Amino acid sequence: MSETIVATPHAPQAVGPYVQARWAGNLLYTSGQIALDPATGKMIEGDVVAQTERAMANLRAVLTAAGLDFTAVVKSTIFVTDLAHFAVVNAAYASALGDHRPARSTVQVAALPLGAQVEIEMVAMRG
Repeated sequence: MSETIVATPHAPQAVGPYVQARWAGNLLYTSGQIALDPATGKMIEGDVVAQTERAMANLRAVLTAAGLDFTAVVKSTIFVTDLAHFAVVNAAYASALGDHRPARSTVQVAALPLGAQVEIEMVAMRG
């Protein structure tokens, strides 16, 4: 099976021992994206909606670098620090996806890196 790393300057650079995304055959696995501004490497200011929008923009950039878009996503996982934000996170996520609806899980976690309120990862398929 072929494995290729995907990297783009239009999404935050990895700050640890991981990559932005990796192909495994026809599947692209993205690393989780939080609301880091790719230009500064710093967390954006704003509420959980703004953080969700930035995480989705980061994921869009990674998918674009891989030659894909959100319609190729088959599964996503959303991690939130407070499920009370589910409705607004869900609305921002759905807005970014348009009409496409991949399988999804949403999980509340105790904490996320850099104080983020939301992190999103995706699995996409080519072909």
